[in-house]
Parts: sequence; structure tokens; C-alpha cells
Amino acid sequence: MNLLVVTLIVLGLIFFFGGVVGLLRFPDFYTRMHAAGKADTLSTILILGGFIVYNFAEGGDAASWNVLVKIAFIALFIMLTSPTSTHALMQAGFESGIEPEIDDDESESTQEKKGRDS
Repeated sequence: MNLLVVTLIVLGLIFFFGGVVGLLRFPDFYTRMHAAGKADTLSTILILGGFIVYNFAEGGDAASWNVLVKIAFIALFIMLTSPTSTHALMQAGFESGIEPEIDDDESESTQEKKGRDS
């Protein structure tokens, strides 16, 4: 059981690290928000899942069940609010005029296609 707990928590930390790398390496606001939102939600759920499994394995009294239910509600709250807040921030960025970064090669090929279609 401890192996499962350690695996869940370490996987959560790896996804947090992946989100940090995405924040540092991605070129624009939208891709950075995508990396942060996905990594934050998944890694938090994995870490809380590890805590739930640990709590479930350690005891069966009413106090530990109370903690288990609280952790499960925290995980549910994060699953509902983190993607919603990420979407709201990206929508606010779009409405304020932040343009996504477009690769020059990609934009040239798009312009060539438009020129051929005309």
C-alpha cells in the first residue's frame, strides 16, 4: 500500500515539475496557461489521491473517515474550479487583446493557401 501512496505522490510531483517547465518554455500566454492548468489539476488530484490511500490504509476509525471525506471533497473542488479558472483567465486575456504567438513558417503557409484559394 505504501508503494501506491509513494507512486501517486511522486507522479503528482512529476506533473507539477512538467507544469513548471511548460511555464518557462512555452512561447505565449495561452500555451503557458494550458500547461499550468493541466499540470496543476492532475498533479493535485494525484497527490490528494495518495493522501486518501494513505489515510484509508492507516486506520478505520471515524476520525480517519472524516479526514478521508474532507480530502475527497477538496479533490472534487479542485477538479471543478481549476479548469474553470484557467478558462476564465484565458478568456480575459483574449478579450484584453493578447494575441497567440504564431510560428512564421505556419503563418506563411496559411497565407500561401489563402492566396491560391482566391
